[in-house]
Amino acid sequence: MATRREVIEDLRRQIEQLGGTFRPRKSLPFGVGALDRHLPGNGLALGSLHEVVETGPASEFAGAATLFVAGIAARLKGPILWCLTRRDLFTPGLLHVGLHPDRVIYVETYRDADVLPLLEEGLHEKGLGAVVGEVTRLSLTTSRRLQLAAEASGVPALVIRRWWTVAQKDLTTLPTAASTCWRIAPVVSKALPADGIIRGRWRVELVRCRGAEPHSWILEACDAQGRLALPSDMADGSDSAKIRGAASG
Repeated sequence: MATRREVIEDLRRQIEQLGGTFRPRKSLPFGVGALDRHLPGNGLALGSLHEVVETGPASEFAGAATLFVAGIAARLKGPILWCLTRRDLFTPGLLHVGLHPDRVIYVETYRDADVLPLLEEGLHEKGLGAVVGEVTRLSLTTSRRLQLAAEASGVPALVIRRWWTVAQKDLTTLPTAASTCWRIAPVVSKALPADGIIRGRWRVELVRCRGAEPHSWILEACDAQGRLALPSDMADGSDSAKIRGAASG
């Protein structure tokens, strides 16, 4: 039996087809069943605006959020436009999650107000794989412009919300027109029985999404191909309730 969301999506598709404006929306699966099944289109919608905020210790540096975004970009074809205001992007870290620095076009400005027009301009270039911007302020009006530009070109816009003061941090909670809003936070990984390299873990929280309820998961951080994974100690009981409970603990 079709779920309520599937029925609504089918009705919307039929309405759009009757109006002659239907264009199938592509999506990028994360490769984690519990996550993909929760998202409309079974993945991250391309041709949309998505915002990512880091929470937890040292969240102003946005290390996990940056790697989360880089992992998405790594699995897209084409060059990546990355706009920022601070010279703290660690390119070996991008390579660690599968995004080769040679694929990235870096644009540095001094203010958020200069980053946002560059993002919009980049969204008009259909040959790009994605545009990435690091900003603190993102108004409702500006985010609507970015969303419309992304829909027109099919290029996803990935915005990392950076902050350095409490006042700036409060700005990252204001509403925008983004299709999804994510919060990423590092969590303690399970200790290995023997010494060795351990894969980091993140709490990946979907705060807002068109067509889906808020939800959170504990996942292994992006690997060398930019892919997330469900931790092996959670795989046997990977129903959504258990994962949500683990994420909130």
